[in-house]
Amino acid sequence: MSAPVATAGRRRRAAILTAALACSVLLTGPGPAAARAAAPSPPPPASGVPRLDWSPCKPGSPWDCATAKVPLDHAAPAGRSIDLAVVRHRATDPGRRIGTLFVNPGGPGGPGTVQVPQFYDGFPKEVRERFDIVSWDPRGIGNSTAVNCFATPEEAKAWAARPPAGFPVGAQERKASTDAYADLGRRCEKRDPDLLRHVSTADTARDLDLLRRAVGEPRLNYLGVSYGTVLGATYANLFPDKIRTMVLDSNIDPKAWTGTPGQDDPRTTTLLRMGSDRTAAATLDRFLTLCGSAPATRCAFSAGSPGATREKFDRLMGQLREHPVGPWTYARTVADTVSSLYIVDPGWQALAGRLQELSQGRPPQPAVAPPPPPVAEPNPYLGDEQAAAVWCADSPNPRDPAAYHALEEESARRAGDAGRYWTWAAEPCATWPARAAATYDGPWDRPTARPVLVIGTRYDPSTPYAGAEAMARELADARLLTNDGYGHTALFNHASSCVSAYESRYLVDGTLPPPGTVCRPDRIPFS
Repeated sequence: MSAPVATAGRRRRAAILTAALACSVLLTGPGPAAARAAAPSPPPPASGVPRLDWSPCKPGSPWDCATAKVPLDHAAPAGRSIDLAVVRHRATDPGRRIGTLFVNPGGPGGPGTVQVPQFYDGFPKEVRERFDIVSWDPRGIGNSTAVNCFATPEEAKAWAARPPAGFPVGAQERKASTDAYADLGRRCEKRDPDLLRHVSTADTARDLDLLRRAVGEPRLNYLGVSYGTVLGATYANLFPDKIRTMVLDSNIDPKAWTGTPGQDDPRTTTLLRMGSDRTAAATLDRFLTLCGSAPATRCAFSAGSPGATREKFDRLMGQLREHPVGPWTYARTVADTVSSLYIVDPGWQALAGRLQELSQGRPPQPAVAPPPPPVAEPNPYLGDEQAAAVWCADSPNPRDPAAYHALEEESARRAGDAGRYWTWAAEPCATWPARAAATYDGPWDRPTARPVLVIGTRYDPSTPYAGAEAMARELADARLLTNDGYGHTALFNHASSCVSAYESRYLVDGTLPPPGTVCRPDRIPFS
C-alpha cells in the first residue's frame, strides 16, 4: 500500500494509497501577515515530550536528523522507551514559514526517513517554501526501534528465499508460503513479544502527537498517503481539537481497515474488504487500453489496439504459467505489474518495456534504483515482519491458512491476475502471533477543529476511489477532491498541477476546493 522504496532490503510484501464557492477557514497559528516573519524557536519540551536534537543527517545534507524517545506503552509512560528516527527539511523561504508539516508515506512499513527525502521534489513548491517538512519511521519500522526477527543478516536472507516470488501457485507453493510465514511469526514472538503488541496505528498516532508537541506546534499539519490515511483518521479522532490542516491522499476506508470489532476470524482480508483487487484490475485495464491506443514507439507493449493488447497480456500470462522466462514466473510478473502501476512516470513506460521483453522470451533487465537520499541511513532493514507487525496486529484477517486459496479463486473471478496477488498479500496474518494491545476501531466522526481534505484517484492499483468516498463520508468534516488520473497517490505521482494547487492553498490558508471539484492529469500516459 505504500509507494515503492529504493532500498536494498525491500522485499515483496513490505510494499505491502470532487462547483460552488470555496470555503475559507480561519486557522490557528500565525496568519498570513505574521507568517512573513521567521517563526521563533519552539519552547523547551514539556515533561514527557521527547527532545529533538537536530543535526545534519550527513555533512552538507539539506536534511536534519534526530531521535525521539517515546514510551513503548503509552498507558505506562514510565516503562520501557523506544526510539523514533525523525528527519526534517527546513522551509526554503524561512521569512514566510508557517510551521511544520508532518508526512507519513504509507505502508504500513513505509520508512519516512527514506521515502520522504526521496520524493521531496514532488511536494508542491509553495509547501516546500512555507513548511518545515518532517517525517519519521513509525515504531517497529526501519531506522526506529524496529521489528527484526533474525539474529543476523544471513538468517534474514535465508528466510527471504523461502516464500515464492509474487504469490504461491499450486499446492506445493501454498504450503511453502504458509510454512515460511508461520516460521516467521514464531521467530518474531521469541525475539521481542512486547514490541509486537505495541506497534498499532493508535500507538503511532500518539507518537505523532508527541512529535507535534516536540516541535512546538499548537496544532497539527499533516499529509498522509495510503496507510497514512488510516493513521491520519485515527489521529483526527483521538485528538480532534489538534487539527490545523490534514490532507489524506489515496484513502483506505477506515471501516475496511478495522473490519468488525471483536471478530477473531473474519471472512475476508483487509485488502479484499478495501477492494484493492478490483481497483488494481481496473487500473491494469486502463494501462492496457492506453498502451494499445498508442503506437509501439510510445508504448512498447502495444499490439495496435486496446483489445489486441489485452489479448497479448493474457496470452503472456498463460505462457509464463507454463514456461517462465528465466526467474520471471507468472506470479513474479503479476506482482511486478501491479507494483509498477503505482508510479506512472516512469513506471508505466518501464513496465511496458519489461512486458514486451517477456513476450519475446527475453528476461528483462532489473529496474535501476534511484540514488539514495542524503540521509544518515538510506538502506535500513525492511523485512516482511515489519509491515506484518502493524497490519496483522491491527487489522483482522482470516486465521485459517487454508482459507486463502478459496479467497484467491473468488477474487480472481472478479479481478483476474491482480486478485490473486492482493489475496495472498495478507496471508502472513493467518499465523501472526500477536494482536495489538491498544487499537482504535472508531467512531470516525468526532468533530475536528478544522475540516480535512480527502484526495482520491480514479485509477489507483492499491486504494480504490471508493475508499476516498468512504473516508470523506465517515469523517465529521471533510471535503473530497477527485483526481481523475492514474497511479497510487497524487503526491508521489505529482501529475496534476490542479491537485497541487488545491492542496497548497488548503495547507497554506485552509481554503478548501469547491464541493465536487475534479482535477485531471496534465498529461495522459503514452500520449
